[in-house]
Amino acid sequence: MFINLTDVLTSEDKVISVQIETDMTEVVIGSEAFKIVEKSPVSFTITNIGKNRAAIKGQVEFVFLLDCDRCLKPVEEKMTLDFFREVSVSDMEEDMSEENDDQDFMEGYQLNVNDLLNNEIMINWPMKVLCKPDCKGICPKCGKDLNTGDCECDTFVPDPRMAVIKDIFNANKEV
Repeated sequence: MFINLTDVLTSEDKVISVQIETDMTEVVIGSEAFKIVEKSPVSFTITNIGKNRAAIKGQVEFVFLLDCDRCLKPVEEKMTLDFFREVSVSDMEEDMSEENDDQDFMEGYQLNVNDLLNNEIMINWPMKVLCKPDCKGICPKCGKDLNTGDCECDTFVPDPRMAVIKDIFNANKEV
């Protein structure tokens, strides 16, 4: 989906407000695709800030279907994006390649809305998603969800720093 910015970029002090329904159904982060469950229309305010320069201010809300990082239950994660970007378009190809490497969402005078939103989602992607703050996760031995109760597995983990001393005692052990 594209927005033509020709009017804003070529007219001094021009301001436009646009609200767009995005056609995104999922977002790909790394090698995983995450489903978008809900989304609001994207609100843009685009302002001319100089010759061939514009400020883009936007807001949108997404709800993603993710897996809890500890117990792997599906979780709906709400993400509100408030973003501000300055873009510029130059007539000279070399200026565009050097100055605007981070503007991969601009194609000439066209703003690629989906690419801009993908960039903003990646920047704001949560480091860890939990179904609840005190999620206990799953047992590493039997795979039981520890939020529903304890399992009977032996969870003792010896201190790895003591492994060398343990080897010394085991080597001198009489049989």
